[in-house]
Amino acid sequence: MSINFKREISDDQANAIERVTKALAAEGFGILTRIDMHSKIKDKTGKDIIPTVILGACNPMLAYEAYTANSDVASLLPCNAVIREVAVGRQSIEFAKPTGMMKVLGDEKLVALAKEADAKIERALQNV
Repeated sequence: MSINFKREISDDQANAIERVTKALAAEGFGILTRIDMHSKIKDKTGKDIIPTVILGACNPMLAYEAYTANSDVASLLPCNAVIREVAVGRQSIEFAKPTGMMKVLGDEKLVALAKEADAKIERALQNV
């Protein structure tokens, strides 16, 4: 079972982040958080990792439906979008798969709701 949707694109990281943000917005997702993971790791450990940015994305209507169905879902929100530099001018774009996350809770109603989110996120990924 895959936990994410993933593809690579040719672009620099700043443009890739902008493309991801726009593609998610077209599917009703807003960006709630941004973590520049490589900077945080460097600050906290002094160690370097490849440039990696994590965006916390949320579709408010889908989040509302999931939360009112089972409030335990809050620990699995928002959906993460990862933009990871795999080579100069090449980015891996990875979106968390909502159905994979909802299966953790063992709630079939949430898994069914997450299928709509999967479709939106897959479309966003193809439009990055």
